Amino acid sequence: MSFRRPDPLHPLILDDVRGAQKMLSGVARVTAMEGSRYLSSLVGAPVHLKCENLQRTGSFKLRGAYVRIAGLRPEQRAAGVVAASAGNHAQGVALASALLGVHSTVFMPVGAPLPKVAATREYGAEVRMHGHVVDETLAAAEEYAAETGAVFIHPFDHPDIIAGQGTVGLEILEQCPEVRTILVGVGGGGLAAGIGLAVKSVRPDVKVIGVQAEGAAAYPPSLAAGHPVAVESPATMADGIKVGRPGDVPFALVREYVDGIRTVSEDALSSALLLCLERAKLVVEPAGASPVAALLSDPTAFQGPVVAVLSGGNVDPLLMQRILRHGMAAGGRYLSLRLRVTDRPGALATLLAVLTVVDANVLDVSHVRTDPRLGLTEAEVELHLETKGPEHCREVEAALQDAGYVVLP
Repeated sequence: MSFRRPDPLHPLILDDVRGAQKMLSGVARVTAMEGSRYLSSLVGAPVHLKCENLQRTGSFKLRGAYVRIAGLRPEQRAAGVVAASAGNHAQGVALASALLGVHSTVFMPVGAPLPKVAATREYGAEVRMHGHVVDETLAAAEEYAAETGAVFIHPFDHPDIIAGQGTVGLEILEQCPEVRTILVGVGGGGLAAGIGLAVKSVRPDVKVIGVQAEGAAAYPPSLAAGHPVAVESPATMADGIKVGRPGDVPFALVREYVDGIRTVSEDALSSALLLCLERAKLVVEPAGASPVAALLSDPTAFQGPVVAVLSGGNVDPLLMQRILRHGMAAGGRYLSLRLRVTDRPGALATLLAVLTVVDANVLDVSHVRTDPRLGLTEAEVELHLETKGPEHCREVEAALQDAGYVVLP
């Protein structure tokens, strides 16, 4: 079964997504819909989390990859498939190919996180490391396809891929029929296009809002121009939506079915990831947390009930450490400050005693005596503190000022 049409840019219809849903029965999980009391109180309406981070391979990508590969002709399957990805699409293609008995080759950039490389191999793909950026990896995969006849499986720019991703939208309507707004992260646009098509075809009253990282937001200028526009050097921690140019196929559908695009900061992304971990007990990657970041950034902007699609949970542990530190700093859980003290025995102990009274945990202390800007009897102290939030940060600074210390810029 395939949804390919004579014109590859011809829009899909609802029946294509319903056909994909039947094809995925027993293959992709119907992922959980979890309520969030914290986000609901923030928004003033029910907020639900669609947990595609709990999907097989850890993201929604299996849906589209399986539908695309299942739709290949026998001679195409015999030639094998090839993909290029740093993570989620790689794993989706690897598992889908294994389930369908098709040989898969996946090109991954040299710097791809080791857990993602290992998972892709374990799902059955032949992994080839090539290039240091995704564009180089993509070019290598396309060259391999031209040389070997393997079918290139694009991560978002194909009708079958979009039909598979659209099954998330059908599940949302079944699990939360009262939904009024759906928030979904947007990179190339495959997931948003599929959800938009599926949802709007059944419930045109539901708002579908895409969310992009500020540093990789190609859709706003593209929608303004009326055609895909490339963003130079996209930069964001959310590698799952770090795409420089919208796909031609999803762009037409996003323009028709998605009601708007929101952009979120890196601070909002890291805070959202931390919130998912602390409040919902869910491991979510930055791209998957982007809808939550939109809620945190402007909680009153969305009519409820709201469903936020957590599109994936494949985050490298080292990146997770950095993001959590960033998120805690953005949330006022860390405080760094500099101040000057008299360079005499006991001065540092006196300073730390002030911090003890206000219950600030000292993580690191740097004591400088040799800076030429310091007076003969002065020393500079840089402190890194663990705090309980913005209000506690203000309490710590006030206590230091009351004790006679001057906090330096």
